[in-house]
Amino acid sequence: MTSHDPARLPHGDRLRDVEPVLVAHGTRNPQGVAVIAQIAEKVSAVVGPTRTAFVDVLGPTPSEVLADLSRPAVLVPAFLASGYHVRQDIPDHVQASGAAGTIVTRALGPDPAIAGVLRRRLIEAGWRPGDAVVLAAAGSSDRSACGQVHLAARQLEGLIGGDIRVGFITTATPSVPDAIAAARATGRRVVVASYLLAPGLFHDRLHTYGADVVGAPLGADPAIVDLIVTRMRAAVSPYRTEAALLR
Repeated sequence: MTSHDPARLPHGDRLRDVEPVLVAHGTRNPQGVAVIAQIAEKVSAVVGPTRTAFVDVLGPTPSEVLADLSRPAVLVPAFLASGYHVRQDIPDHVQASGAAGTIVTRALGPDPAIAGVLRRRLIEAGWRPGDAVVLAAAGSSDRSACGQVHLAARQLEGLIGGDIRVGFITTATPSVPDAIAAARATGRRVVVASYLLAPGLFHDRLHTYGADVVGAPLGADPAIVDLIVTRMRAAVSPYRTEAALLR
């Protein structure tokens, strides 16, 4: 069993009473794994030791981490839309763990804070006003999750202007290559905004689709860390109206 040290939190802070767990997808890319570790480390600096779990590719799984905790957990899905992993996979892991009192927060995205990070990544990559922008996301068979990606594109539009196209790397349509082709038809430079949390196979693919510029993933940005902590605080708030306890 692990023990949570809440010493860095003030007396009365509700996060003192839970074990923080960050749940990501998982990747074989060492850089991607390192980014998740960096995010967890930065969250730990704010709320105390934060465990990580993965729903695919590598472990430990959420159910394994939850079974190892001595107190209720607040579990943050580190996903940019609420697709299968958020709606089905994570709840299944919570149920399988038998960890009573587990609190599952909202997924990270879409959120205006993420749009701000996307804007920074575009500027860092060399985006210029007037470029045709494609927001590239992983893709999902869940129509609601795909709709959330379109909302993320609208949020980014509010910061950089223009008409941002959406493309999906797998499963959903339009594909990123099709979105890039449509953007190319405008005669402008094509810049891809990576709606991905960390490096991995999907981000590698973005460099093969013919865009002029590809932005980096969101990464361990301070705004992402703040968003994770915000999700935790909202989930443990006594004023929340939607039940989050999975028993």
